[in-house]
Amino acid sequence: MSSLYENTVDVLTTWTATSDDAELARKRTLSLLADGPVATTRAHRAGHVTASALILDDQRRVLLCLHGRLNRWMQLGGHCEAADETLAAAAFREATEESGIPGLRLDPTPIDIDIHEVRCGAGDGGPAEPSVHYDVRFLLHAPTGSIEQISDESSALAWFHPEALPSPLASGTIQQIAPALARLP
Repeated sequence: MSSLYENTVDVLTTWTATSDDAELARKRTLSLLADGPVATTRAHRAGHVTASALILDDQRRVLLCLHGRLNRWMQLGGHCEAADETLAAAAFREATEESGIPGLRLDPTPIDIDIHEVRCGAGDGGPAEPSVHYDVRFLLHAPTGSIEQISDESSALAWFHPEALPSPLASGTIQQIAPALARLP
């Protein structure tokens, strides 16, 4: 996790936030990272960095998952793993696993950070406990004609136009769409 930690600190130190809220979240996340590499793992129960990705297709649609446990629509993503060398790689891995889409293209610059309370396990199969996710979000581009494949973590996957999003949405989902769309040609 050392290279992931170093990458996360570097990315968040140099990143120009996409909104005032994202700037505040960036500063709070850097404060969390003062606890050292453990802050990138779910073992850090007070809170930990997670990585997620908003997937867009060539029709400017977003792919959202209906989270199996939370029963809310959101971007794909989750916990960083020991094999992740960068935060962007963690977001890419999570989105690829959860979407089943091969050939996704990663934009390595974050589009947003959202800090939210969750109940998550410590990774050992134990009960979910309160924690805080410092979720750094990235943009992924789906190849033309991509077909998603649902994973065990979701109840559903679907493409939506930004002006016709499903309900209920997880908090923080909408705030990442404008910065993602701004990156498209």
